[in-house]
Amino acid sequence: MTPVPLPPPALRPGAAAMAIPQDVLPAPAPSKAPPPAPAPEARIVARRRPGQWIAAAVALLLAAMAVSSVIRNRAFQWGVVADWFTARSVLDGLALTLWLTAATLALGFVLGTVLATMRLSTNPVLRTISWVYIWIFRSTPPLVQLLFFFNIGALYPTLGLGIPFGPEFLTMKTVNLIGPTLTAVIGLTLLETAYAAEVIRGGILSVDRGQLEAAAALGLGRWRVLRRIVVPQAMRAIVPTAGNMLIGALKGTSIVSVLAVSDLLYSVQLVYLQSYQVIPMLMVATLWYLVVTTVLSVGQYYVERHFARGATRDGLPPTPLQRARAALVKVVRA
Repeated sequence: MTPVPLPPPALRPGAAAMAIPQDVLPAPAPSKAPPPAPAPEARIVARRRPGQWIAAAVALLLAAMAVSSVIRNRAFQWGVVADWFTARSVLDGLALTLWLTAATLALGFVLGTVLATMRLSTNPVLRTISWVYIWIFRSTPPLVQLLFFFNIGALYPTLGLGIPFGPEFLTMKTVNLIGPTLTAVIGLTLLETAYAAEVIRGGILSVDRGQLEAAAALGLGRWRVLRRIVVPQAMRAIVPTAGNMLIGALKGTSIVSVLAVSDLLYSVQLVYLQSYQVIPMLMVATLWYLVVTTVLSVGQYYVERHFARGATRDGLPPTPLQRARAALVKVVRA
């Protein structure tokens, strides 16, 4: 019997269709679209501020007019100003002004530290005495205080040491004890003490109390906490105000001229009372005040910069000298 050939599996009835190798075709590759063209970068245009440019132009015009009026005005007599700017009498008055400023401010901060400590004390008597002192000397004009101390002999002809409401062991006449210069020193020192006490108290209070508690928890001594934690941080708040006090004390010494103390202003007054050259001599004093205050301002800037180290993570900004040097290097390399 001849065997009957079977049909392929795909043709068998009831059999599932199966693909044979030759029937399998490769899948068509996905079409790769070309990458999109990069969009043109948007150009950033600075916002136009015509009002600022107009205001700057007007300010420059007014400044140029003011400078021109000062230079070209013959009433200033710049030749006389140049002749008297370095005169011996003027330089002597400048030296006394600088000495008064340094002495009164140094003594003021020493006594002000004591007053600030009293204000922060837990003793109510010390706090009250300190508050009353500051209240009196901040409430009365400096000129009134100087005139009061200058005429102290009318109120206290003699000063003595002894037992209260009892005998005195040492007495001295006030007229022979306090002269004009000493009166100026005493009056200005007592005035600066009141302001310095508030400046120091504010600087101490600016230190975070949590740092003091952390230092106490670490067992640090009071002197070390004061020297390492309180003072460096308090100086950041004290230095700017102390710099303003220094400049204010320099200018405030001019009021001692009413006591015939030969400071800078009184020295130029003696000259123009004889020569009647009021405007040029006042310009001499003005220019010297400008020079000294500029030097003090530069010193204040670098002292503030010293105590600002570590205050920010970005570091200190460059100084004007560093900026000028960087600009010069950029110009040379260009």
